Amino acid sequence: MTPQALIAGVHEFPERKTTKSVLEIQALSARAALEDAGLSKKDVDGYFTVAANPGIGPLPIVDYLNLTPRYIDGTTIGGSSFVAHVNHAAAAIAQGRCRVALITYGSTSRSSGIAVGTRERIAGDYLDQFEALYGTSTVGLYAMVARRHMHEYGTTSEQLAEIAVATRQHASLNPLALYRDPISVADVLKSPMISAPLHLLDCCVITDGGGALVVVHPDLARDLRKPPVRLLGSAEAIAHTSAGRRDFLVSAAAESGPRAFAEAGLSPRDVQMAMIYDSFTITVLVTLEDLGFCKKGQGGAFVSGGRITLGGELPINTDGGGLSSNHPGMRGIFLVIEAVKQLRGECGERQVRDCRVALVHGTGGALGNRHSGATLILGRS
Repeated sequence: MTPQALIAGVHEFPERKTTKSVLEIQALSARAALEDAGLSKKDVDGYFTVAANPGIGPLPIVDYLNLTPRYIDGTTIGGSSFVAHVNHAAAAIAQGRCRVALITYGSTSRSSGIAVGTRERIAGDYLDQFEALYGTSTVGLYAMVARRHMHEYGTTSEQLAEIAVATRQHASLNPLALYRDPISVADVLKSPMISAPLHLLDCCVITDGGGALVVVHPDLARDLRKPPVRLLGSAEAIAHTSAGRRDFLVSAAAESGPRAFAEAGLSPRDVQMAMIYDSFTITVLVTLEDLGFCKKGQGGAFVSGGRITLGGELPINTDGGGLSSNHPGMRGIFLVIEAVKQLRGECGERQVRDCRVALVHGTGGALGNRHSGATLILGRS
């Protein structure tokens, strides 16, 4: 049975390049999300964020925010972390460990000059001894998945480009998006090759950014400023090399998606819009297949012909996604923020008509070796 919880408040930090610190970004976002919910800092008794400092995890930001939560979670599984945090917060609320959970994220990747997705500058113990010596990079690992998908199923660069074009179309309607000028399939194919077959416009942007979410016990619904969004189903999964036996064209979404749908008592046919982690165009294509929106190998055809744009059968990444709007290093929190806004009908020109059920799926790590997946099914209150 799904732990009952409501998402009561959200906020996206608006600056794509900032002079503010990571701590400031999170503090400002936390205050705004609590205000959005009609709550205050004194109501917070649960706190969730990534472990930015491996030694002491969330402690610096808890200190900066002057919080003394009864429950704290620093789970860090890459870009899906904040999607997983919603699941964890719901479980903690159901167990009576907290009633108002605050989730925050902040990053200054762009202003700090962090080259997200490229080869690591310093090899550490966390790099696999059998991979590091070949100079693997995040984009290279995704490129190998894309090439294999093309080999197995005939997927084309033009089909991958359709994803970039759709998200840019949505970004053009989002005043916060980094890139808003329209692009075509030809533009994607003409952009520089980064790691074949992935072009520059197949890859996510690098920005500063952050945000916050407030997840609460259902009995607080009457005290909230806006109609809350219900968590209908959620699940997490991990995929790794499996001692060389894994099919790298099958992602963790193949496990987390069906379990989340089962908890919600729904299927992909019930979803009006989806927020899919788009570190690269191939991430979206593989994830849509594994979540059950189409069969394995049919992702290329599924994303073509306007199906994933506003007005189509399944609009995705209506904020512009990581490909055009923002990607500060971990994007999961923005997936939840946009889905909540869509369900509340707050997205203006990019609003999905009669949005009742939204899916969120975060991916962390790299499809080409090891990664996490976290899926949420959210419903309009």
